[in-house]
Amino acid sequence: MRALVIGSGAREHALVLALRKDPSVTAVVVAPGNAGIAQHAELRPVDPSSGEAVVALAREVGADLVVIGPEVPLVLGVADAVRAAGIACFGPSAAAARIEGSKAFAKDVMAAAGVRTAHSEIVDNPADLDAALDRFGPTWVVKDDGLAAGKGVVVTPDRSAARDHGAELLEQGHPVLLESFLDGPEVSLFCLVDGETVVPLLPAQDHKRVGDGDSGPNTGGMGAYTPLPWLPADAVEEIVRDVVAPVAAELVRRDAAFSGLLYAGLAMGAAGPAVVEFNCRFGDPETQAVLALLESPLGELLHATATGRLAEAPAPRWAEGAAVTVVLAAENYPARPRLGDVIGGAGETGPDEATVLHAGTALRDGALVSAGGRVLNVVGTGADLAAAREQAYARIGSIKLPGSHYRTDIGLGAVENRISLSSS
Repeated sequence: MRALVIGSGAREHALVLALRKDPSVTAVVVAPGNAGIAQHAELRPVDPSSGEAVVALAREVGADLVVIGPEVPLVLGVADAVRAAGIACFGPSAAAARIEGSKAFAKDVMAAAGVRTAHSEIVDNPADLDAALDRFGPTWVVKDDGLAAGKGVVVTPDRSAARDHGAELLEQGHPVLLESFLDGPEVSLFCLVDGETVVPLLPAQDHKRVGDGDSGPNTGGMGAYTPLPWLPADAVEEIVRDVVAPVAAELVRRDAAFSGLLYAGLAMGAAGPAVVEFNCRFGDPETQAVLALLESPLGELLHATATGRLAEAPAPRWAEGAAVTVVLAAENYPARPRLGDVIGGAGETGPDEATVLHAGTALRDGALVSAGGRVLNVVGTGADLAAAREQAYARIGSIKLPGSHYRTDIGLGAVENRISLSSS
């Protein structure tokens, strides 16, 4: 099987490494990729948002499977174009990708499926914002109704901060989604979904805010870990039964059957799991940790999903132990990051070291330089979470990038037993 992976971040780097371990995958081409991915796969230029361009490239490289990493091409219907060309594609149709592309659509699907989520209200007129804010709080959750790369959300006890964010979104012409605040620690659960067949992967926890102790603004994610030692053994089964399977069935009922990776972001409150958000693709950075523990051939799983044979595929197998990914971010991220600085110490790693995945990098005159807000991901594995953290932080400390920053507490709350389902 020849695989074409669409995307250019650390998620795609992790997908490439996992695909290369699958003996059935004979070649991996990535478009457009990045400087780190180039060490493991052939890179080709492409406009990821153009179905026509992706189809042409897939034909040119003889792809048997196209794997679409980012959400924007999925929402724009690139997977539809690939499938229409008769090529197997891992990624949902535009109709199904609305589960991420429109939070209002996702709310409607959840209501029809009987899935617990936050009470919400759409505001599309600045004149209605203040009255709507009065119906929420004292912790306000203010979201961009469309795609915002994980950074369109403000969660705050400060009404004026909530109002400022809402007003800014409306000024940009974006409808605002106000939600009630959900209590409990958050869980990211990835599920392979093929119509009504749902196969969960390992649960993970993302760290969205930029600073230690969950301080500062939201980002696209500063790190993640898996598995979750504080999550009850039957929680994944409960989430699949009460959340993912009903939503998958509702999408089928709407002639928008999901095929690909459905990501449920959940708050595990006292009343059980409640949905914070759905994504229509592998989450970043959780994928980097989850795939580090996958022992099953990834290409076979993705191809079975893409061709309607997921129900026949063996259940995923996982390595013992834990994995942690820590994001190295450029100076001033998540605002306007400083780009173009030379990166030192990010070369190939030994067998007992953490893996360095490239997110926003490029080559300039032979030197590796920063080319995005999230620059590198370092993935540590170990017999337990503490050992995985130790490996990741030992490696990230040896990387040099002027002004760069990273969180020092990824997974620490779990190691110190500070997370429980009764916590808020």
